[in-house]
Amino acid sequence: MSAIESRLRELGITLPTPAVPVANYVPFRRSGNLLIIAGQLCIGPDGTIAEKHKGKLGANVSVEDAREAAKFCAVNLLAQAKAALGDLDRIGACLRLGGFIASTPDFTGHAQVMNGASDLMVGALGEAGKHARTTIGVPVLPGDVVVEVDAMFEVS
Repeated sequence: MSAIESRLRELGITLPTPAVPVANYVPFRRSGNLLIIAGQLCIGPDGTIAEKHKGKLGANVSVEDAREAAKFCAVNLLAQAKAALGDLDRIGACLRLGGFIASTPDFTGHAQVMNGASDLMVGALGEAGKHARTTIGVPVLPGDVVVEVDAMFEVS
């Protein structure tokens, strides 16, 4: 087991089977030492999207539930990275996370939500998990999920 998977296990996380694309795209793409992972939805450990992770912040979803959804997105990013690399210890650094948060026009707490993904990445990768990020509020996401996150990693 990789050191990163051991850290995840200490956090109570087991990587799921990566989600397969539902449209005309690939789940990840490698170019040189970069691994770009397509946006991952907040599919939970049971393989489904919880009703509490559907809708919009500022309407029917709490910041706490959306933060948990962002964490699930980050777990799914790491599952895709393992599928791409075979071994998570080949990740040198998480360079960037991009977060899309479904919200009402007056909601402004997007950064606190995205911390769910950022905190998980730092928890799993340590210093190598510190990243640049973009967090954007949007009116709707696929399947009415509240959060979607994509990533770019430096890999060997």
